[in-house]
Amino acid sequence: MRSKRYGRIVASEARKTTAFANMGRALRSRNYRLFFMGQGLSLIGTWITRVATSWLVYRLTGSALLLGTVSFAGQIPTFLLAPFAGVVVDRTNRHRVLVVTQVLAMIQSALLAFFALTHLITVWHILVLQVFQGLINAFDTPGRQAFVVEMVESREDLSNAIALNASMVNAARLLGPSIAGVLIALVGEGWCFSLDALSYVAVIASLLAMRLAPREAPKKHAKFVSDLGEGFRYVAGSAPIRALLVLLAVVSFSGMPYTVLMPIFASKVLGGGPHTLGLMMGAVGVGAIGGVLWLASRSSVRGLGRVIVAGGYTFGLGLIAFSLSRSLWLSVPLLALCGAGMMLTMASSNTLLQTLSEENMRGRVMSFYTMAFFGMVPFGSLAAGAISDRFGAPTAVRVGGVVTLAVVTLFFRNLPALRKEVRPIYVRLGILPQPENETTAYGK
Repeated sequence: MRSKRYGRIVASEARKTTAFANMGRALRSRNYRLFFMGQGLSLIGTWITRVATSWLVYRLTGSALLLGTVSFAGQIPTFLLAPFAGVVVDRTNRHRVLVVTQVLAMIQSALLAFFALTHLITVWHILVLQVFQGLINAFDTPGRQAFVVEMVESREDLSNAIALNASMVNAARLLGPSIAGVLIALVGEGWCFSLDALSYVAVIASLLAMRLAPREAPKKHAKFVSDLGEGFRYVAGSAPIRALLVLLAVVSFSGMPYTVLMPIFASKVLGGGPHTLGLMMGAVGVGAIGGVLWLASRSSVRGLGRVIVAGGYTFGLGLIAFSLSRSLWLSVPLLALCGAGMMLTMASSNTLLQTLSEENMRGRVMSFYTMAFFGMVPFGSLAAGAISDRFGAPTAVRVGGVVTLAVVTLFFRNLPALRKEVRPIYVRLGILPQPENETTAYGK
């Protein structure tokens, strides 16, 4: 009896060791390791700027509607241009695209810093520079997502690299707002923007230091629009890809805009200031990091459909509970729950999209991912700002939580049909060894 118990303990410890080893396996690839370090530093600066921009807009205007409008201005170019950017990413050198976008993003942050430090900044300056950043992101996001597969040396490490990317973003989400809260209180928003501009040096240096194998030249078409149409047909013709993109689009529209309303919750609902805002945004990051570290420890993409459903329900219920809270110490753990649910849904969907996509279509598929996950946020931010102005920020967040629950339920009901569509693809890729195996990427 004692030996059986000892055997179970040894087996449990072995599983924990294996899971821990799985968490960082993509870092064995030199190029991905460089990217991870450089992008990690840069993203901290990005989150500092996001929080500082929201606080600056609210300080200058006191308007929830303008908070939503500024967010809309920064993200609508991504929605409009992402399909065209996807074609560019598939046609050109993805590494070169990223170098250009990072240099332009550094210039955008430097301009924000200049106007803020010289006390010339107005909401119009912020709006114009947000549009500029949106144009950059339209090309940067699909380029970065599609470039991941070129940085990892083994395709088996792709899901781990995507999870590590998400953990990197959310570690920055944790650190950036906390740093921003301190800097805003001590020296003002201008120095936040300056620090962000400086942080881009790290990611640019990491990109330039990479050693990349020659990539097979993509097929050239006579007309740009033919590639664009091919991307639309590919996405529309794949039920699993289509279902994932619809889910992401609705969740992004209804659920994600809660972050835009955070300054209102920090100041009016919870009676705090910049430090409170930093603590709340940091809580979202803590939850999200927990979610993606668990994803990174998984050795297979199978079962991710159930993870998406669980994450979506957690996110929706967390938003509803957060909208009802009037205590900071209750709101903080609820925001951590929201962060975990949101990231489980997003990172799992990203992994499935990249795995299901053919190599020559990946840039275009990820451009639709960009439209769905990032491009719908401005419309949701505008709607949330309008609802908040009319009925209050808690009501806007609560409505978003209810809509999120509804679309996740619809996705859950469609899982059996989606499994049948995914099975032959995964058999072809070697993820499922035999056609009769009933385990798929979406679950059992």
